[in-house]
Amino acid sequence: MSKVLIIGAGGVGGVVAHKAAMEKTHFSEVMLASRRLAPVEKLAAEIEQMHGRKIQTAQVDADDVPALTKLLKDYQPKVVINVALPYQDLHIMDACLAAGVDYLDTANYEPPDVAKFEYKWQWAYQDRFAKAGRMALLGSGFDPGVTNVFCAYVQKHLLDEVHYVDIVDCNGGSHGKAFATNFNPEINIREITARGRYWEGGEWKETDPLSVARMFDYPGVGERKSFLLYHEELESLAKNLKGLKRIRFWMTFGEAYLKHLEVMQNIGITRIDEVEFEGKKIVPIKFLRALLPDPASLAANYTGKTSIGCLCEGVKNGQKKRYFIYNICDHAETYKEVRAQAVSYTTGVPAVTGAVMMVTGAWKGAGVFNMEQLDPDPFLEDVGKRGLPWHVEER
Repeated sequence: MSKVLIIGAGGVGGVVAHKAAMEKTHFSEVMLASRRLAPVEKLAAEIEQMHGRKIQTAQVDADDVPALTKLLKDYQPKVVINVALPYQDLHIMDACLAAGVDYLDTANYEPPDVAKFEYKWQWAYQDRFAKAGRMALLGSGFDPGVTNVFCAYVQKHLLDEVHYVDIVDCNGGSHGKAFATNFNPEINIREITARGRYWEGGEWKETDPLSVARMFDYPGVGERKSFLLYHEELESLAKNLKGLKRIRFWMTFGEAYLKHLEVMQNIGITRIDEVEFEGKKIVPIKFLRALLPDPASLAANYTGKTSIGCLCEGVKNGQKKRYFIYNICDHAETYKEVRAQAVSYTTGVPAVTGAVMMVTGAWKGAGVFNMEQLDPDPFLEDVGKRGLPWHVEER
């Protein structure tokens, strides 16, 4: 039995807090901390009412390393689950090292002033975590996260060499809003408006944003137009899959979403640099975030399903083989269980599974790890039982 501390009380943080509170075998105590106390206390009350378990709460600015370090030393958790903003990853890693605590996140670090997915800043912590005898687990969400583990499972059990991977992500649900994002609007829009990028033939290739599209048939949803994006798991999987020749990432967007996004880009409200407004400096995308619906508020009326998986092609015993490994998640069902929509659920549940892997010793090591570097079997067994069942089809 171990203590766990969660940082972040947004949509994903709420799922993590609910599911951690429901985990009574491995987590002796759960603490939820955030910069603002009101959402933390609201979640704690909801969790006690729904699951009959009290969790502890705390107010802390994750960018204040001394204050966060003090909280960790006072509470002494076995692991910190970071579901705050990606800009805060390095500060939380610093506090974990200072306090001697293991670290887990769901998204890689991004500099606030550059829309750039890259693991270099966190990989640079390898020697410090190894020397301290501490473990840092990066990207324990769904994509990245479960998708990395799907690839590791295919490499371990189904293919001797994995030559081609297409990670495909479809939200086939409807929230009834004219325009809204399913997770933090600032992070979501930065991700989508960046240049596309994929790995092929030993090098990275780039495309204009949302300029490459194709149709995929998603289990549980049907055929949807999908757009090539860059996503952070591509960077680590390109390093760790044997015999890889190409890896790409695809995501679906509706026509209304794309039209709104185009207009917002054209008028400049998705800019991430400062502009002057009435004598003050503001960042347009931060102002836009304040105008858009809170992703957590979408959950109550969400219908439909998400369908996310990995299409992997390679060879087994000299024969060409192709497999699709995937999960389908229902928005209405996740709301009944944890008052969240499926996009938050599919990210939050794997974070709890990753923490269970760490506190039980099923996954252990000193240093910084990406998900595919560890044994996929115990993780997939746990995440399936915890609410994200997965399926394999030979194609």
